[in-house]
Amino acid sequence: MASLAQWDPFRWDPFREMEELGERINRMLSRLPLRLGRGDRESLTLVDWTPAVDISETDSEYLIKAEVPEVNKKDIKVTLQNGVLTIQGERRQEKEDKGRRFHRVERSYGSFARSFTLPGEVDEQTLKAEFKDGILLVHVPKSGKATPKAIEVKVD
Repeated sequence: MASLAQWDPFRWDPFREMEELGERINRMLSRLPLRLGRGDRESLTLVDWTPAVDISETDSEYLIKAEVPEVNKKDIKVTLQNGVLTIQGERRQEKEDKGRRFHRVERSYGSFARSFTLPGEVDEQTLKAEFKDGILLVHVPKSGKATPKAIEVKVD
């Protein structure tokens, strides 16, 4: 939240104004997780912020790592429905105490949600999530049912 200051035409910086406008637009657009072309499997949800994630794969599982610093474990919910894994929760903002004022608040607070469509070869029954040091780890084991195989194509 920017603080109010008296405008001084000799200290006005148009480039700083443009930078702040760009930051506001980026924050506004990052709050809309648009998922087009997914049908009814994923819905449009308005969120306050979006945690960064890394998704990796081994022979046995997919691993989703989400950065959720200063979020309580009880405020995180991981669900799996119709092949869509959803991570949602809330980061609560500190309250101003008497004698303490915030001069700048740049971190995002409030609710968040991320959804990922899982491939068909995952074992939904053994999905596991763990939370440590502000990182949520979601282990999605592969079922092994859909093993890719090569098909020889003959050309005449």
